[in-house]
Amino acid sequence: MPAPNSKVTLTGLLADVRLLVILFVALRLSLLIAYQPLQVSGGERGVTTGGDFATYHAIAGLSVTAGLPFDAWWSEFPPIWSFATVILYALSSGVYASFAMLMSVLILVFDVGNLLLIRRIGTHLHGSNTGMALSWIYSVLAAPLIFSFWNFEVVVAFWLLLGLSFLLDKKPGSSAVAAAIGALIKFTPALLLGAAWRFLDRGWALRYALIVLALFVLVYIPLFINDTSMTLPSLTAQFSKASYQTVWALLDGNFRTGNFGPVADRLDPERAADTLGNPAVVPGFVRLGVALIAGLFVFLRARRLDDKGLVAFVTVTLLIFFLQAQGWSPQWLAQIIPLLLLCFPDRNGILIAVMLSMLTFVEYPLLFLRTGDTGGAISGALITPFALLVIARTAILVGICFALYRRLREEPVSST
Repeated sequence: MPAPNSKVTLTGLLADVRLLVILFVALRLSLLIAYQPLQVSGGERGVTTGGDFATYHAIAGLSVTAGLPFDAWWSEFPPIWSFATVILYALSSGVYASFAMLMSVLILVFDVGNLLLIRRIGTHLHGSNTGMALSWIYSVLAAPLIFSFWNFEVVVAFWLLLGLSFLLDKKPGSSAVAAAIGALIKFTPALLLGAAWRFLDRGWALRYALIVLALFVLVYIPLFINDTSMTLPSLTAQFSKASYQTVWALLDGNFRTGNFGPVADRLDPERAADTLGNPAVVPGFVRLGVALIAGLFVFLRARRLDDKGLVAFVTVTLLIFFLQAQGWSPQWLAQIIPLLLLCFPDRNGILIAVMLSMLTFVEYPLLFLRTGDTGGAISGALITPFALLVIARTAILVGICFALYRRLREEPVSST
């Protein structure tokens, strides 16, 4: 039996990248084929049950009954994903089973990219053996697999990881383009801007910010010119939600998930500002202000400015952003887990990823599936376990932030 600190070398089958990809793809396609997504009179069936694919399908259906997004209806998502769902809806002729299977295959392509990027970044940071081991670990973790059939978060993770990989490769221009594309799918890849300002020289940091801003604006300007009333909500709708599944939600007495109203509400831009829940006890600007102070503190005190420090900085930036947000979405683990494995490529990092996944799935769907008689609201005997789960998850994320901060305060280890 090897000593705890001995180095294990991956050889043979475990070192075969092609085999890893084949098994990764085969598992997901097999599940998709064996548990085909269907909509029946009793609800949804198949591997996508419990996720958001049915919601994406219903929203995309507005393209047939009303018109295109940002013109006939507003979307809570940035343009790339909104138009992608419309294209998939057209390709599937509106049939949910075909729509969900096409979407699953598309998301699988990006998840293969995540698998390879984890190997690439892991190899860059920790050596080829660890990089390959991390990709195998990612391939067998439940959360990324489940979320690939529930939502598009792994697509967001791809652009975040790609932008990070380009930064590590000293290709800031390419990284900025990846961050901008990611931000046009979901806003979080734009958080790479913080790392650009801390780890690049001021000239390149400014160019990085200008590239991200320019691409973002170039996409939105035609949409605003065409119809401001339907485009503006895409930038503001997520921030209009009442708190959900966070310590802030516990304070506010909001015990629901963070859903919007009926699909038909998207035909009315005023409905995007509806707050479906109790108002915030802690105002959003206070939360954001505290997060900015915490981020600035880490920014100014970070001493480890090597590549491992860069990955740690991106990770703590993402976590601070998630912690200040009024809500928590379980699928955010699809972004957190790859970075967690890259920052902590050991047993502790893996166990934390498993623990976060278990807490998340106990919260949703386990607890929320038992709220049918209350209209989806946690109540009665479920409130205490729900509150404990939220507090435990928050404590773990805060603990990870402190561990990353301590790492950023270390001096880089010399390679000589």
